[in-house]
Amino acid sequence: MKLKFFLLALLGVIATAQAQNTGTVTGKITEKSNNAPISYATVSLKENGKVVSGVNTDDNGDFTFKNVALKSYTIEIQYIGFRKYIGSVILADNKKSATVNVSLEEEATQLKGVNIVAERSTMEQKIDRKVITVGKDLTTAGASASDIMSNIPSVNVDQDGKLSLRGNDNVRVLIDGRPSNIDPAQLLKQIPSTSIKKIELITNPSAKYNPEGMSGIINIILHKNANTGFNGSYSGGITFGETAKYNQSLDLNYKTGKVNFFGNAGNNFGTYFNDGHIQRLDQDMVQKLDISNDNDNYLYKVGMDYLINDHNTLSFYTNQNKSKGTGLVNTDIDYNNGDPDIKNIYQKSRYEGPNETGTYNLAYKHIFKKEGHTLDFEGNFSNTRETQDASFDTKTTKPDNTATSLLYNDYINDKRKLGTVNVDYVNPLNDKTTLEAGAEARITRTDNIYNTTNAAFKSSVYTYDTDIYSAYVTFGQKYKKFSYQLGARFESYNVKSFLTPDQKKFDDDYITLYPSAYLTYNLNEKNVLQLSYSRRVDRPSLEQTKPIREFSTPLVTSYGNQELRPQFTNSVEINYTKTLEKGSITAGVFVRAINDQISRTLSPDPDDPSEKQLLGFTNYDHNSAYGFDISANYKITKWWDIQPSVDFSSINQQGVIFKINPLSGKSEPEEKTVTTSAFNARMNSNFKPTKRLSFLLFGFYRGGVEEVQQHRNEMYKMDIGSRYTLLDNKMNISVRFNDVFNTMKYSFDGVSPYPQTGQFTWESQTVYLGLTYNFGGAKIKKLERKQREENTNQGGGGMF
Repeated sequence: MKLKFFLLALLGVIATAQAQNTGTVTGKITEKSNNAPISYATVSLKENGKVVSGVNTDDNGDFTFKNVALKSYTIEIQYIGFRKYIGSVILADNKKSATVNVSLEEEATQLKGVNIVAERSTMEQKIDRKVITVGKDLTTAGASASDIMSNIPSVNVDQDGKLSLRGNDNVRVLIDGRPSNIDPAQLLKQIPSTSIKKIELITNPSAKYNPEGMSGIINIILHKNANTGFNGSYSGGITFGETAKYNQSLDLNYKTGKVNFFGNAGNNFGTYFNDGHIQRLDQDMVQKLDISNDNDNYLYKVGMDYLINDHNTLSFYTNQNKSKGTGLVNTDIDYNNGDPDIKNIYQKSRYEGPNETGTYNLAYKHIFKKEGHTLDFEGNFSNTRETQDASFDTKTTKPDNTATSLLYNDYINDKRKLGTVNVDYVNPLNDKTTLEAGAEARITRTDNIYNTTNAAFKSSVYTYDTDIYSAYVTFGQKYKKFSYQLGARFESYNVKSFLTPDQKKFDDDYITLYPSAYLTYNLNEKNVLQLSYSRRVDRPSLEQTKPIREFSTPLVTSYGNQELRPQFTNSVEINYTKTLEKGSITAGVFVRAINDQISRTLSPDPDDPSEKQLLGFTNYDHNSAYGFDISANYKITKWWDIQPSVDFSSINQQGVIFKINPLSGKSEPEEKTVTTSAFNARMNSNFKPTKRLSFLLFGFYRGGVEEVQQHRNEMYKMDIGSRYTLLDNKMNISVRFNDVFNTMKYSFDGVSPYPQTGQFTWESQTVYLGLTYNFGGAKIKKLERKQREENTNQGGGGMF
């Protein structure tokens, strides 16, 4: 008993002696504007630049460091949306406790010297991307993401909703940093514009990103806040064109303790109209098309973050895309040459069917004791079901009024499954050196079933499966004015496709290396120069390879090419950023070398070469491209700011076209080389005469483009709009008049495979009326989780 008492007394003396040689640091973190406590702010104690200990503030904004050695420390306090605080703490024998109470000031700048105003969009140039924070001026451009994309520098959207970046449509689209099974043109029409938080343009991605996309990556980041308590926002709008279209979205969030729940629901619906004509010049024939699409699209996002402790976070979210619609295509083909054997054709086509995609994402993040040292695991699965029921009613009429009719139906059922598992590791080896590494497995399975009641065609089943396994490593160092990053991605790619009943099989299997390099030099605080290099690939998509008849008019039928090969691109960029007193300017020059470029083809139909044409895809020979873009963000006065941008791209294209031989009257192949140049200019101007009222003016110009198959004519438009805020900035009412002078149209002319000209118009001239309302309170409370919203890991790592 005496021995036990002696041991307890001895332990007590040792503990007391240790306590006498250590101290305590406590404090409270609040917001400077309203003295509200800040929960989960990161507080670090550093000695000679190295982290000694770190904690997060509790729900009351309080923090405590216990048993801290009696020394001098640097204390750093960080919290998203607020300026970092750096101070000093001294513990000594005569001062064993210290109290640090800090009021953090909200971050007021996105670009140095430029105040962020919630009314307008801002653009930030980062090391490998441009980040456009979507403001109310962009969300008033229209109901969907597709409507606002043409307002983004270097991005273009054609009349069908297809994206291009720097003049090239080989661009990869991500949602919250993840790929989607949905065709990008269709997906952008489903996402309400008010659901978008940021748009990232990554024109020359490093090796830590998947290498798809010759012109780069467009990452669309949806809203997900982390506010304490219950809060949210509602947005709704009406687009007035030939008929009214409606969109609305609701963002909800509930944060309590260590758990954050978030959700978003968006919907847009209405009927969209498009009409046009194609005229053959070698004979008196006109093909007129009248197209309407009645669409109803839904997007849901639900998720949660769970902060297990200061070093471990678990996150989950799911995206659900659902759409249903009916497309009507009426084709009227008139021959006016008086030939009694020539028949006029009138076809009524109807396309309808629901499409559904469910995406599920689970992520785990571990934060090591060393600042910036992280490990991430993530699994992602998406399942798409797409059906299309098409009916065709074709009536042919001779000049003597004798007529015949053909009625048939096509049924298409597509199923696609995409699963990915990846791991990312970031280790700051020291203050100047960072090592990143990761690996991923990506598996895609597709089944495509085509049935028809037309005896001239045959039913078929097409499977297209890919297995991709990859690993990457990047190594970077920073010096006073110079920094660099070198990286490489190793990838094993296998594709298998099979078409029945033709028994056509295609396999492709290769292992390749994708290197990347970044060199950055800070001339001074306001001038930054960067040189970058990457190798990328564009693999054929399912739609490009599927040899199944999905779209058809009496004279044009679209098929994929099962044996289409991937194209590889080596890209070099030089970017320059200059910070001004009232804004910034960014400029970039790029050069690309392209092998086996994938492009559209238009050729005579072998079954009827004199009349019908086939739309398809093929690989062209080696091509090259170069171009530049310049954009600025400048605040002229307190009430007037502008965002001008121009971009130019030139691509050397070589391919095979078909032309009519005047002697034989037959269509014959011919090699053709052209230099395709594209020029685009935009000007976004915001005027704010009062705190509540603002006006915007947007102008757009796209120059004519000479392509292998045809020449596309110039396009231009001007938009005007206004916004008014009320209820202490919680409510916003906006109106925008798009294409004021109704000048937008798509027109072309060409000689391949026949001399022809055409023009298509759509509902470009519209009036959009929108309303947003924010409810709830509190500021964003940081959770230690993988930064999906920035498409990068904390500390500079990356997502696939």
